[in-house]
Amino acid sequence: MTKLRALKSALLLTCAAMPGVASAQSTLPTIEVVGVAPLSGGAEIDKDKVPSNVLSIGAADLSSTKSPSLLDGMVQYLPGVSLSDQSGNQFQRNLDYRGFSASPVPGTPQGIAVYQNGSRINEAFGDVVNWDLIPQMAIARMTLMPNNPLFGLNATGGALSIEMKNGFTYHGTEAELWGGSYGRITGGAQSGYQDGNVAAYVAADSTYDRGWRDFSSSSQVRRMYVDVGARGDQTEWHVSFTGADNKLGSAAGTPIEMLNQRWSSVYTWPQNTHLQLAFLQANGKWTPTDTLTVQANAYFRAYRASHIDGNGTDAQACDDPTQLCIGDGATALNQNGVTPNFFAPNTGLGEIDRNQTSSNSYGGSLQATSTYQLFGHDNHFVVGSSVDHGRSNFQATSELGAVDLNTLFVNGTGVFIDQPDADITPVNINTTNTYIGLYATNTFDITSQLSLTAGGRFNYAQIDVQDQTGTTPQLNSNNNFQRFNPVIGATYKITPNLTAYAGYSEANRAPTPLELGCSSPTTPCHIDNFLIADPPLNQVVSHTIEAGFRGEFSGGAAAAAPLPLKAPKIVENGWRLRWGVSVFHTENTDDIINIASLAAPGFGFFSNAGTTLRQGVEAKVDLSWNRWTAYANYTFVDATFRSTFDVNDPNTGDVRTVMPGDHIPGIPAHRLKLGAEYAVTDAWTIGGDVNYFGSQYLLRDETNIYPIVPAYWVVNLHTSYQITKNIQIFGLINNLFNQHYYSAGTVFDPGGFNNSSGNTNPNLFSLNDPRSMLPGMPLAAYAGIRATF
Repeated sequence: MTKLRALKSALLLTCAAMPGVASAQSTLPTIEVVGVAPLSGGAEIDKDKVPSNVLSIGAADLSSTKSPSLLDGMVQYLPGVSLSDQSGNQFQRNLDYRGFSASPVPGTPQGIAVYQNGSRINEAFGDVVNWDLIPQMAIARMTLMPNNPLFGLNATGGALSIEMKNGFTYHGTEAELWGGSYGRITGGAQSGYQDGNVAAYVAADSTYDRGWRDFSSSSQVRRMYVDVGARGDQTEWHVSFTGADNKLGSAAGTPIEMLNQRWSSVYTWPQNTHLQLAFLQANGKWTPTDTLTVQANAYFRAYRASHIDGNGTDAQACDDPTQLCIGDGATALNQNGVTPNFFAPNTGLGEIDRNQTSSNSYGGSLQATSTYQLFGHDNHFVVGSSVDHGRSNFQATSELGAVDLNTLFVNGTGVFIDQPDADITPVNINTTNTYIGLYATNTFDITSQLSLTAGGRFNYAQIDVQDQTGTTPQLNSNNNFQRFNPVIGATYKITPNLTAYAGYSEANRAPTPLELGCSSPTTPCHIDNFLIADPPLNQVVSHTIEAGFRGEFSGGAAAAAPLPLKAPKIVENGWRLRWGVSVFHTENTDDIINIASLAAPGFGFFSNAGTTLRQGVEAKVDLSWNRWTAYANYTFVDATFRSTFDVNDPNTGDVRTVMPGDHIPGIPAHRLKLGAEYAVTDAWTIGGDVNYFGSQYLLRDETNIYPIVPAYWVVNLHTSYQITKNIQIFGLINNLFNQHYYSAGTVFDPGGFNNSSGNTNPNLFSLNDPRSMLPGMPLAAYAGIRATF
């Protein structure tokens, strides 16, 4: 990348010194390179030779002076990306792209593969992506790449590659402190140092947020990143460590009837999550010639997660009201004996579900890149392999509780539910995941304008589940999946400023241990809590077709300026316009969805749902002109089921049939994002953005019969002022007009809580509307100071 940009700058300066070349300057496009394989440090290629709508953002786009969190920054500057919420915590939202998700919530189908410095960070158990564990300040660059199976499992919707800073790429020291609404206070610092061929980088941040929902617990996020590196004439190596210890308070979906009375209300609590991470990586690169680069990496990742969730329960008084049962009036609460009904009359019954996940994973990759010409034509060849191995322990229990009908807090009783006939027993399982990948891709320049890309990846996945309780040996299973996924595409440079591209690819994801252990309709699970022995699931396979155009035009000083990853903040007496439009069509076979159980409220099971389709259009434009920068992007996603199958309605108890053409819940069809920034002076900058997200169907409403989640829009502002060369102050306002909106919603049973006095008495706290919604955060304002040395 450095050589390409240096060559480009030299050409521009040469042209600038020659008379009569002003018109030529305005036609020279930016040369931007992107990685096309997991180890991106040597596999970069000119973006205009990539046959997909690849997107990149840099550290400046993720600055806390523009957005209050990593996910907010990604949504602001990555076209087509949006956020959805299932946990009610701003640090644990889903990242959605083209109808696929990378989510921290267990049980969510994971359709985006995520890599940090070339190592896969989808967790070993459930493939979840914990965005709060990634130190935002230490990120150097993000690249979002659809239509590329080289990134392995879960790349059905795309892959996100995250490159971190190091002492060779970041010099100096920076510290910041900021805070504001809802008790938010954040402090962080980073420093990079280079002494000849040795360099070091360190970053750390800490955040406290009280939360804005009633009774929601506070969140504490603490993260650090360290990198030590050295390099010679042909080699470079780095050892890095990522650590995190985060305690997150949640406030999940709340019945819409409660939100209509009080926007911050909460339905059943406590809800808390504790996440810990120790992630050690080693990366090396050897460049024996100008046309050959060999890279390798190895990692060890220790991940711990615990979750506490207060809920309603299927426990109830028996037909003999002096005893407690579950599911009906005859099934004892505990398989080992009678449980007396010790509750006061007319007590609402609930339960506290707890689970803990402990995962240790390790692995590595080896990759080679050759740019040696073939038959006198430029050629870019990448070949590599990877191995990822993980061992996880998962434990879960359900404690009987009493619901405080004033606050809806679930108080534990010390009595634990253990009844196999009701599919609720304590769980203790070990899982082993082994993923092996072999991949290659080649981009050949047929002419100076036409480039052809072809390649593929072979994936092998072995997933074993072993019961540790000794009481459910039927839980034990051995599963393996394998598949070769091809990719082919072409790009054509119509003019120096206009490129056309088209491509086809396939990708797959293996079912997770959670999905494999919860796939029977006769024995459902409380999702992310319980696993049982079930029939096997098929792997999900995606087939993607994509085509589009992209271009760039510039004039004046912008055409002759050095060319960074993003357009410069101020382009005096010049302008630069970048744009792109693409269409995509992704068909998933054997897609996996979660279906609600009728036998056990709040429970569900996973099932292959046949074929699903996600297709749409993406359009983007960004402009730098004198002191202005602006962007606009629009995405349309039509996500539908293409097969017929049955689902259960948790509200009415009916079995409903999904028909081809019914829309997949939880995916907005329209996304529009507009933003602008203006440098009032060299020291003072102001900016704002408008985000519009279209309506979506409720989760659990696969047949599209319930009212939709309404569309919404939000306006955000930011400003910064450089007081001195070293001191900057900044401020942000999110949701300027204090819009009340729902980011997501689900269908639920509004029947209330079972009554300890028996089934002849009415349920307690019953409601009428079966919609449970995730309310958006109200207006929030933050201010801070940053010092740079």
